[in-house]
Amino acid sequence: MTAEATLPATSTTPTVRQVWTRARGIALAVVLILAGAVAMAAVRSTARHGELDPRSADPYGSRAVAQLLADRGVSTRVVTTLSEARAAAGPDTTLLVAVPDLLTGRQQTQLHQATAASGGRTVLIAAGSPSVERLAPGVTADPATSAGSTLAPACTLPEARRAGSADTGGVRYTTTRLDADSCYPSERLATLLRIPETSGDGDTVVLGAPDILFNDRLDKQGNASLALQLLGSRPHLVWYLPSLSDTSVTDTGDRKNFLDLLPSGWLWGTLQLFIAAALTAVWRARRFGPLVPEKLPVAIRASETTEGRARLYRKADARDRAAAALRSTTRTRLAPLVGIPVTQAHTPETLLPALSAHLSQDGQALHSLLFGPPPGDDAALITLTDQLDALEREVRRP
Repeated sequence: MTAEATLPATSTTPTVRQVWTRARGIALAVVLILAGAVAMAAVRSTARHGELDPRSADPYGSRAVAQLLADRGVSTRVVTTLSEARAAAGPDTTLLVAVPDLLTGRQQTQLHQATAASGGRTVLIAAGSPSVERLAPGVTADPATSAGSTLAPACTLPEARRAGSADTGGVRYTTTRLDADSCYPSERLATLLRIPETSGDGDTVVLGAPDILFNDRLDKQGNASLALQLLGSRPHLVWYLPSLSDTSVTDTGDRKNFLDLLPSGWLWGTLQLFIAAALTAVWRARRFGPLVPEKLPVAIRASETTEGRARLYRKADARDRAAAALRSTTRTRLAPLVGIPVTQAHTPETLLPALSAHLSQDGQALHSLLFGPPPGDDAALITLTDQLDALEREVRRP
């Protein structure tokens, strides 16, 4: 038996290898960007280890300030929870809040209630909006920050006048309080504010940048003098380092998540990278159209195609499909030999009577051979093939 060779359709869908070849440049760029981000984060975390911690001797720590205060009889105690900070507020205590923006709105309100009439001093370091509005009502942070540069006092506050120029800068503030001291202005906005309590001797100092407290900046300009005067006005200094593990954070649903702790620059940078990656993907994309048939570079013999298809049928144990293909091909070739149109070759009522008249055989046997059930095993399939070949030879015999 022979079968005509057919030209299979060739798919234009790219293979996995082709997709990897096209995308490996983009993948490499993404890996390099991620590796660079991790490296920068690691370097930054190492350089800023112990930032504003009075126990840290790192460049961005504040151990030098604590030691100088200790030489002047001022004790320094570090607290990490809101309850400890509120309990420490008093007329003989200076409460320094290192990172006010880490506090939730509820924590900020509770801290202000504890310090508003305590008679002591509260020092807020680089408080942004809206944290400064809760901790120091009447004070507003300007969205644009100033560069960390040396500024002159330009105010009548005794501590500032004695210290002289200092590395303040950072966040700039405005206030509606007429009794406030506005010092170290940058473009006419203060980077240091002192707001006295409405009753009592307490006050709140808002400092726009932490530079004057860093170990490696303490000996510059009047930084040391200003830091010692601001933090040494009371015999006790409580250094509040807000912590995310503070149980008071979970009192409300206002707990900051990971995205809240990321600087806005990182979020905008990630968005820009995502947009750039999307545009690159659109630029490099290929439109996948319908399958396009193409001529094979070489002709395949019909016998090879038949043998290949037979092996596939055998591997899949598809005896039913193999038998159906053999019977269909045999019926298609027998119909013209007995005067039946090919369109009616698969109709038993038309093909079987014509074969019976041509061969003088029983129609029931022919029906079982040409339209019967599939064989049950390989031996039966081989027997069916032999019987079909014999039938075709007999019909072709003159």
